[in-house]
Amino acid sequence: MGKALFIIDVQNDFTEGGALGVDGGAAVAAGISRYLAAHAADYTIVLASRDWHDGGNDNGGHFATDAEPDYVETWPAHCVAGTRGAEYHPDLDTSAVSYHVRKGQGVPAYSIFEGRTDAGSSVHNLLDEHGIDTVDVAGIATDYCVRASALDALAHGQRVRVLTGLVAGVAAESSSAALAELAHAGAELVEDV
Repeated sequence: MGKALFIIDVQNDFTEGGALGVDGGAAVAAGISRYLAAHAADYTIVLASRDWHDGGNDNGGHFATDAEPDYVETWPAHCVAGTRGAEYHPDLDTSAVSYHVRKGQGVPAYSIFEGRTDAGSSVHNLLDEHGIDTVDVAGIATDYCVRASALDALAHGQRVRVLTGLVAGVAAESSSAALAELAHAGAELVEDV
């Protein structure tokens, strides 16, 4: 069986200086690039997701337009399709990425499983087509999209490893809680990669 790497939302708006930048985001981008330089051949496929939100609406209530964002269900506008904020961070080398997955077009979307490739393939189908039984997860943010993607991979029957040195979260407390939840759900937390 095969192994996949999920690179979750390593985008300008989620790194330092972005609309929803997290501390350590740029370091995650560079770290994933170093990791891929040494380990890309270990993976059958590499999938990278991006939030790719609509610019002209609230994306199903995901963008706070009429009130202040609550940073739980509603957020400032971020990762609007076609903007610099939606692009991959420049320190992320995407040359080893097999499939680019866009999510959140008009709706809230946290998990990579909620997105599709430009050709319309779902992540479920790609994993099945390539005989994937193990997924490693890296990216941003530990407590939101990394968490959701890893939980969905577990629900899909995958063996899941979270590469904890290659993730960054919104807040330390919620990131720790997310990692504990993932471990309890059956994911392996891998510190040294």
